[in-house]
Amino acid sequence: MSPATAPLAPSSASVIPTLPDFQAAAARLAGTAHRTPVQTSSSLDALSGATLFFKCENFQKGGAYKFRGAFNALRALPIEQSTRGVVTHSSGNHATCLTLAARLLGVPAHIVLPRNAPRIKQRAVADYGGHVTLCEPTLAARQAEASRIQAATGAAFIHPYDDSQVIAGQGTIALEMLEQVPNLEVLIAPVSGGGLLSGLCLAAKALAPHVEVWGAEPALADDAFRSLQEGRLLPNLNPATIADGLRASLSERTFGVIRQHARGIVTVSEEQILSTMRLVWERMKLVVEPSGVVPLAGLLAHAEKFRGRRVGIILTGGNVDLDRLPWQPAIDSQQRG
Repeated sequence: MSPATAPLAPSSASVIPTLPDFQAAAARLAGTAHRTPVQTSSSLDALSGATLFFKCENFQKGGAYKFRGAFNALRALPIEQSTRGVVTHSSGNHATCLTLAARLLGVPAHIVLPRNAPRIKQRAVADYGGHVTLCEPTLAARQAEASRIQAATGAAFIHPYDDSQVIAGQGTIALEMLEQVPNLEVLIAPVSGGGLLSGLCLAAKALAPHVEVWGAEPALADDAFRSLQEGRLLPNLNPATIADGLRASLSERTFGVIRQHARGIVTVSEEQILSTMRLVWERMKLVVEPSGVVPLAGLLAHAEKFRGRRVGIILTGGNVDLDRLPWQPAIDSQQRG
């Protein structure tokens, strides 16, 4: 059985990226991915008691940081594999970004989406030319459909997070951030499957070991927090959070990296996510999705951990369904009243 038609499994399952992998990823991304800007907000500094630097991955191609990992993983494939296409399952942003990367490189993309994925993300995959298959919103259903498509097409499976090249691509955010912000003390990012957080941990450890790396996640999808507390990998069972990009569970690889290198995980309520999303829209004039504001929500909810420090916050994406803004019903009811 050839590698391209092997059963679904993370590629290079035992590989942990090192600094040369992050540098190679940065070279692959150069000229294609955006070097996203860092923005500041004096009002949010005052509110948090810290000096905040926001890495705006909502301005990345595909509207999310996941373009970095998707493009890097696709570019790293042997040509004989990539010509048969790629397949993945995703709740949205990885699907969108892998499809865009595949279009840029002339590679077919087969995307399995749960039926409850936001419509804006479903439309984006279709608009970028992806072959979309909808399935029930369970990990088992997603894996089964992706496996079926892989067997039928010979496409290479690109895991949303448990892939060494995906992790290396996400870690390029730390390389950029450490260049853009002198004397950074803390990095904080959302954690779901752990590809981003583990990439940040590894890249920061290699370049600036004094920088603390924190994760933030919804209390309704707190497998990373519970796993660190218990010292063993625990899954998300029914992650009913509005942060649709943060419903995955850590893998053995990402858990191992995070357990070794992350300073900790903070959790936030749904109400804190929504209020922080609105705060970012109103104060910073930035369109950021619920998943993307979770690290700021975590910092504000646990301000004592970060007060007086220079903190880099990763705003991971801006793919929001503008027809279904989470605060819109309240606005409508006020107008009717």
